[in-house]
Amino acid sequence: MHTNETVTDETIADATAAAAESPAVSEAPIAEQPQAEGIGAAFLEELQQARLKADEYQDQWLRAKAETENVRRRAQEDIAKAAKFSIDRFARELLPVKDSLEAALAADGATVDSLRAGSELTLKQLVAAFEKSALVEINPLGEKFDPNRHQAISVVESAQVANTVVTVLQKGYLLADRVLRPALVIVAKAAP
Repeated sequence: MHTNETVTDETIADATAAAAESPAVSEAPIAEQPQAEGIGAAFLEELQQARLKADEYQDQWLRAKAETENVRRRAQEDIAKAAKFSIDRFARELLPVKDSLEAALAADGATVDSLRAGSELTLKQLVAAFEKSALVEINPLGEKFDPNRHQAISVVESAQVANTVVTVLQKGYLLADRVLRPALVIVAKAAP
């Protein structure tokens, strides 16, 4: 754009200087003057068009920038909502388990057998909720010790193969193939 302005000024100056230096009759500069004005007007028109295009491009750029900011803001809101409500599905699965436990405690005249049966059904509901949420139990009894999934509490002499889990003190859990809690185990050591 700056180049066009410079060219316009120089062209007009050159045309004016050429008209002034011309030794022709007095009518010659007058005849050349409209031509110089025509060239200047053409360059001014071209300059105006370039400015309009520049304004249009700037407007498009501002709109694109605003849209980018909106997309970024929406993505941040979506991430915040996902973090806030990520446990929603699992919580919905646990509600029937809580209801069953409350119903068992509210029952008058319950026998040991009915409480046991109710507890077993409640445990089944809990296991089903775990399965739906990709929460998998780690019970490595008799398996080879895996430090990525198990936490050894102690080592004991055993008839089993060395580095085999002899006792599971607390089951572990995986959440979508990631260890949520390692299993607490006792491991067999090699016989002397």
